[in-house]
Amino acid sequence: MSDHRVAPVQPFEPPYYAVVFTSLRTEADEGYADTSDRMEELVTAVPGFLGIESARTPGGLGITVGYFRDVDAIKQWSGNAEHRTAQKRGRGEWYEKYVVHVAKVERSYGFERGE
Repeated sequence: MSDHRVAPVQPFEPPYYAVVFTSLRTEADEGYADTSDRMEELVTAVPGFLGIESARTPGGLGITVGYFRDVDAIKQWSGNAEHRTAQKRGRGEWYEKYVVHVAKVERSYGFERGE
């Protein structure tokens, strides 16, 4: 995913859901950045999408967390045809392995210096 901001996603009023995608990349990179940017564009259009955070180590370990208001929003995202195509390409080219965790957030708070 593109790094459009260098800040955590704001806390939201619970309950909501976090979809945690933890991955280990392969050496393959062709088309990855463009596909990642496209997925970010698509997911932001899903009603109930709240935000996304992503980080990757130089060794290829990545963690992306998408926040969604409800399970219906997650289902809409997971059923998106372009997203499904990108998942297939990810399994075929870009990822050695990945794990997805879906969690219900029951508490959310934050801190910002100067507040």
